[in-house]
Amino acid sequence: MKTLFIADLHLTESRPDITRAFLDFVQTQAIQCDALYVLGDLFEVWIGDDDNSPLNQQVKSAFKQLHQQNIPVYFIHGNRDFLVGKRFARETGVTLLPEQQVIDLYGTPVLIMHGDSLCTLDTDYQAFRQRSRSWWWKTAILSLPLFIRRKIGDNARQKSQQANQYKSSDIMDVTPSEVTQQMKQAGVNTLIHGHTHRPNVHQFSLNDQSARRIVLGDWFEQNSVLEVTPTSMQLHSSPLPKAN
Repeated sequence: MKTLFIADLHLTESRPDITRAFLDFVQTQAIQCDALYVLGDLFEVWIGDDDNSPLNQQVKSAFKQLHQQNIPVYFIHGNRDFLVGKRFARETGVTLLPEQQVIDLYGTPVLIMHGDSLCTLDTDYQAFRQRSRSWWWKTAILSLPLFIRRKIGDNARQKSQQANQYKSSDIMDVTPSEVTQQMKQAGVNTLIHGHTHRPNVHQFSLNDQSARRIVLGDWFEQNSVLEVTPTSMQLHSSPLPKAN
């Protein structure tokens, strides 16, 4: 019995090695699990469910295979793929979850999320996040022709990379007070998230009880996977194969 969690793969045509690693992960690990949770930024950019690029088709087929094997896949939107919608879910069998969700993980209540909402010191991003999650913003973007959305996605990615170069590490990380607030509101002592690309298991005290925050790593250099069984939580990572 095991449940798997992944995040921040940032799948893109420019990194076929990550796509190969993901497809191998589905065939060798996810195919044997009780459930798979994808905690955001599966894609480097998602511009709409009508984008049937070869990469997107590969990913859809992989999820559909899991669905046909009765392995549930749950998806929480990240800051790169928050436009993943109902059509994607319908075509893959993936279940879309809200931005934050408390799940029963072998008898333990656990809060799961992408993690970008915890980075409250990054005020510029938080302002964009609030705006881009609104129904009117999504409707306006998705009404544009696909080729225009592709250009918008490419430009947004470049601007994000440039802006992040000038942000301090503290701004790019979670705000501790926001972590404790969210966990208290959810009534949990365990939080699992991604986004920061800083894999770790943080132990701390919450309401005079032992608590933990598990941060998933990205897949730029390693496949970061959290494996949970009824008796353990293990954060695994391994280097991607060297490109030929």
